[in-house]
Amino acid sequence: MANTYELINKVTLGSDQANVEFTSIPSTYTDLTILVSARLARATNGGSFAINFNGSASNFTQRELRGDGTSAASFSGTTIIALIPGGNTTSNTFSNFQVYIPNYTSSNNKSFSSDYTSENNATEGYVGFVAGLWSQTATINAIKFLDNGVGNILSGSSFYLYGIKNS
Repeated sequence: MANTYELINKVTLGSDQANVEFTSIPSTYTDLTILVSARLARATNGGSFAINFNGSASNFTQRELRGDGTSAASFSGTTIIALIPGGNTTSNTFSNFQVYIPNYTSSNNKSFSSDYTSENNATEGYVGFVAGLWSQTATINAIKFLDNGVGNILSGSSFYLYGIKNS
């Protein structure tokens, strides 16, 4: 069975933004995936990036496994999808992550996963994996990304939403 990826939408920020949202996602695909290259505009070392579905930040559970080259740790949470560098990390360095959402139109709860790298040419560089569940049965028709803290997403960050058809 071949997978066919189709670009649904792409966003590259021309200025710092509080969030990036894909709306009116068609229900004609089997799965969704989003590829992201991002950096936070806040002055700290960075922080966590959150995801919302259909305008909701409720009913999310997740488990994250993260390593920094020296040690590994595991965390439980809600809407965190990746760690992203901020202003105190290596200049002009963006993190990359991918989110995968299978069966986004099913009438079951929605699972999702992500893998990320939080780049930094110094300390606090991370790689991680997140497995999550949105305990809602509605079709996902909107996806929003935002800084889980109090910052914006930096200009130049890019987001690519693909629909996947299993045919």
